[in-house]
Amino acid sequence: MQPTTRRAILATTAIAASGTLAAAALFRKPAPSIVTIAAAQTPPLQPLEGLHASEAPAAPAEAVFLTDDGAERRIADFAGQGVVVNLWATWCVPCVAEMPALQSMARALAGERIAVLALSSDRGGAPVVRKFYAEHKIDALAVWLDPKGMAARAWGARGLPTTLVIDRVGREVARAEGAFEWGSAPALARLRALIG
Repeated sequence: MQPTTRRAILATTAIAASGTLAAAALFRKPAPSIVTIAAAQTPPLQPLEGLHASEAPAAPAEAVFLTDDGAERRIADFAGQGVVVNLWATWCVPCVAEMPALQSMARALAGERIAVLALSSDRGGAPVVRKFYAEHKIDALAVWLDPKGMAARAWGARGLPTTLVIDRVGREVARAEGAFEWGSAPALARLRALIG
């Protein structure tokens, strides 16, 4: 066999093998539909300066999310209320770190007609979220679901956690990426001012 032919066969075999390994790696562990914006270590919560007010507030894209019993809901179902939507998952380290702050915010805003919706991207649905809530003593947040990440994609979320602040006329007035200290007095004052 000619040396040139032998090199061509070896090169073709190497390319085929690397393609097989890449395909095997791809199918062995499917990539999540949404990636986390954080390191694997539990990050400190950020002050609310990272909340970016929208320059031209507009209604968020139409998106469907679910209650814990599977009923479909939309932002329009909360007409006349302010809404804080937090996109999260139990496997997302910064999301887990942020949960007590979200609970604190929900408690502080209860009775002010501002709904706090923590939409879980967990594919296991309500049972996974209920278990997480029980283990972490989360009792001020209802179970809301976005198990296929459809609402997150419709709203253009780049990662988890992402929070949308929607005013009483249904416009997205601010957005935050990452884990924030939502329960602090300055954060609550800023949210109230944004929502109106």
